[in-house]
Amino acid sequence: MALARRINGALRPLPTWPIYVVLGAVPFWWLYLGFTGGLGVEPIRALEHRLGELGLQVLIASLCITPLRRFFGIHLIKFRRALGLMVFYLISLHLLVWLVLDVQLPGQIWADIVKRPYITVGMAAFLLLIPLAVTSNTWSIRRLGPKAWQRLHKLVYVSVVLGAVHWVMLVKGWQIEPLLYLGAILFLLALRLPNPAVLQAARGES
Repeated sequence: MALARRINGALRPLPTWPIYVVLGAVPFWWLYLGFTGGLGVEPIRALEHRLGELGLQVLIASLCITPLRRFFGIHLIKFRRALGLMVFYLISLHLLVWLVLDVQLPGQIWADIVKRPYITVGMAAFLLLIPLAVTSNTWSIRRLGPKAWQRLHKLVYVSVVLGAVHWVMLVKGWQIEPLLYLGAILFLLALRLPNPAVLQAARGES
């Protein structure tokens, strides 16, 4: 635990604003690359994919916070809100690129959502993020109460699984990368399950 204390001591003075600055700037850099030929022959598809993948990566990073605290004593909780809000920002841009630059036709958008299962799943994942982003503030915690707020924010578990399934369904064939992401997500969620040994010890003490 000495290493954990040193890590926590080094992390304690770090601010959260660099997360907003860095992750907020990345899409604009990619947009610049798209205009200058840096995203290949299909820049819109490349931009759409990069935004979605980065959003999923940041969401996975936020899921690591609880296991790191639980198993290693490393406290990153102060960064979780910033990571969560940036997930919503990146996935919103991912959706916006698809709506405005890729599909463009309003009638086609609804048809794609209804007829293409991977889009239906992706849209469901995004919709679940909306109440989480709206309530990611201290006022909402006070208004809802800590327990109700925590229950609401467990929707992120459903959203992240749907996001990974969306990617698995999107690609042609069984490609290894999206399956690795899905496996990593399921592993991180499994780490949140109650530890049987801890539960048994608690029953014995009672």
